[in-house]
Formats: sequence, structure tokens, C-alpha cells
Amino acid sequence: MLPLTDYLETAVQAAHAGAAILNSYRSAPNSLVIDFKGRNDLVSQADRESEQAVIEILRAGTPELGIIAEESGGQSEGAATWHIDPLDGTTNYLHGIGHFAVSIGLVAHAGTKDPTGQVLEADTPVLGVIYDPSREEIFTGLRGVGAWCNGHRIQHSGVTQMENALIAAGIPVRELDQIDAYMNVIKDVVLCTRGIRRNGAAALDLAWVACGRVDGYFEEKLSTWDIAAGVVIASEAGARVSDPLDSEAAWPAAGRLVAAGPGIHDALVSVFRAHMQSAT
Repeated sequence: MLPLTDYLETAVQAAHAGAAILNSYRSAPNSLVIDFKGRNDLVSQADRESEQAVIEILRAGTPELGIIAEESGGQSEGAATWHIDPLDGTTNYLHGIGHFAVSIGLVAHAGTKDPTGQVLEADTPVLGVIYDPSREEIFTGLRGVGAWCNGHRIQHSGVTQMENALIAAGIPVRELDQIDAYMNVIKDVVLCTRGIRRNGAAALDLAWVACGRVDGYFEEKLSTWDIAAGVVIASEAGARVSDPLDSEAAWPAAGRLVAAGPGIHDALVSVFRAHMQSAT
């Protein structure tokens, strides 16, 4: 069985180290070197240095585990692999918007045991750390154990009616081949809820589902490092997290996801499927 409590301590230390790098550049954003990986896909010196700081601590503390990071890549190894986003919400960060986070998730590989002793049949996120340095909030989660914000247990909102729900959503800005269908999802969600918030940081959207600030969240075209940590935290806070187009998926590793309390999860999935199932 993986020593997840020890791993959690290491991941929290790594998240703080990465965030310290990000904070050091906030006072002098014009000094940052910014590169373009693709359309609306930015990477800065802060991303790279934050990632290096995170990786150094994880490698020192957990040399037996694999690492996959947004900027430097990597591969799955050992019994589990870290999935790291050193700066989730890069565009917010570069525009001086204080809504971004360091996200570190641990995905256990098939055949390992989770904290309850269950042998996993497929690769599954089992540990998550999301640190929001602007609010000094650290969200943590362990599969089968629980989810916390700054050491206090958290739980999803419990909303059971879509008309009472506030929904967070991502809007794809890099691959636009399905944008018309996706905007129809946005429209229908607006019409049946209290509204949508497009916050620009997938990890924090999942953390906010977990603590009840938003009642649901959906997005597509994400990477595993965007969501591995948040999937654990939201799930352990009682939300349901799924791939809306693949109900058999062990977790939304394909990058499509709906996260919401059990009372509205299926309704939100239905809206997504109504437009996106034929678009993929």
C-alpha cells in the first residue's frame, strides 16, 4: 500500500516551494520571459522555475515514483506517478489576476492498493494538493480518507436543483473545432441555472466544487496535470466527477469532465452530452 500520508507532506512542501517562485515574480511581471507554445498557450519563466522547484522536492522525497509535468514532460513509473501543473491559470497570472494555483496530483497505477486496501483495476488519482497563494488556501485530498482546505474538512454544496446552482465552466481557447457545439452547452446551462463563472483555472474550479463555492463545473480539452489533484479533492468532498462522454472511464483522463454534487451531476452531464456527443 502506498504511504500516502508521507507523500502528502512532500507534495504540500513542493506546492509551497512552487508558489514561492510564482509570488516572487508577481511584483515584477515585466521581467518575465514569455514563450508561446501555440495559440493562446503561454508559458513563462515563472512556470518553468516553479515546476523545477516542485520536481526537485518530489524527486528528493519520493524517488520511487514517476513524474509527468506540464512543461518538462516525463513518464509513468513505479507504483504511482505525480502529475504536476506548476501554474494553473497562466493567463490570469500574466495579466495580474490573482486566480491561479500550483496543482500536484498522484495517480496510482493499476494493481496498487488505495488507502482502503482496495486493489485498483485502472490508473486512478489517489492524492491531490492544490495551493492558491493569492488566498493562502491549500486544498488537499486522499482517496478514501477525505478532503480539506487549510486543515478543515470540506464538502460540496449539496444543491439538488439546477435552477439553484452556480456553475463554473472552462471555455476552450486553443482547439476550436467544436466551439459551436460547446457554446450551445454554455447557453443551455445559463438558461437552467443561476449562471456560469469562467474563472480560468481548472484546478481551482474543482477545489471550489469541493468546498461548495460553486455547485458544479465542466470543461473539455484538459490535460491530466490540470485535473489529477482536483479529481481526488472534489470526489473526497462528496462530489461526483466523471467523463460525460465515457461513463466507463476510471477517471476523466481524456480531459473531458463534469464535477458536481450527486443532486445535479446527471443533469449537467445530460446537457453536455446533448451537444457534444455528436460533435466528437
